[in-house]
Amino acid sequence: MSVLHTPVLVEEAIEWLRIRPDGIYVDATTGTGGHTFEIARRLTTGWVVGLDRDPQALAIARERLKEFEKRVVLVHAEFSQIGEVMRGELPGSMKLPLADGVIADLGISSLELDTPERGFSFRWAGPLDMRMNPDNPLTAGEIVNYWPEKELANVLYEKAEERDSHRIARAIVRARPIRDTEHLATVVAGVRKARGRQKLHPATKTFLALRIAVNREEEELGQFLSGTPATISPEGRWIVISYHSLEDRLVKHEFQRLGREGSFQVLTKKVIVPGEEEISRNPRSRSAKMRVAEKIDPAAGQLAEEYA
Repeated sequence: MSVLHTPVLVEEAIEWLRIRPDGIYVDATTGTGGHTFEIARRLTTGWVVGLDRDPQALAIARERLKEFEKRVVLVHAEFSQIGEVMRGELPGSMKLPLADGVIADLGISSLELDTPERGFSFRWAGPLDMRMNPDNPLTAGEIVNYWPEKELANVLYEKAEERDSHRIARAIVRARPIRDTEHLATVVAGVRKARGRQKLHPATKTFLALRIAVNREEEELGQFLSGTPATISPEGRWIVISYHSLEDRLVKHEFQRLGREGSFQVLTKKVIVPGEEEISRNPRSRSAKMRVAEKIDPAAGQLAEEYA
């Protein structure tokens, strides 16, 4: 098993970031360092800051980025803490100027997905964990085995739009205690209705919902979206890669709001998606959607008005 996560839409992301050798860049979800590596190798006097909540992934990224250690700062932090990291307020961080580019890839890494002990996958028996940050107290096991049926059903529907949420929640409660990920997948598959030509495993949405709930992904994304604009310099680029409709909707609406406000310009009227060649190389990229916005320089606007 390879622990190096294959970065998604990396060529497109690097092109849209317009990297300057002396620029400041942030990879808010550095993982094992795929996008961070591609940014770092294009820098001479600039810096790239990598954030991740998974210490195991950061350790791999640190080794992968060793040749660029004078240009890279890696910080164990949630991506919602980007402002604190840029102000040098967290351990391992340093105060830096506003960023010329920020990228966040919201997907789960191969390291997490392909490690049975982390409990993210239904492909083998693993503990009901699903924590990206092992310091967090809440696990999938607590939700599955102890939350009331109604709350469990709400999680499945609200976090992953699972239409069979009540049926699945009822089956999970009746099957308690759920031993591991394989047991959970079997229980879900036994009651979920098949609709049309079933392409996804019946437990896909259940596992997605639990992962989102355990890692507070919606809350983290909301805080990241509200806090990041203040960390970007005028004419700086902001890239977000999402993988399911709920998170893409949040990104789309926030970019649109910033566009109406006049502080950012949305550069991708249509989302950027992987091509057939990338999907064949990396099937997990197939659901990726990339959106790009650029911070508007107020000074340039004032200058234009003066000469109008």
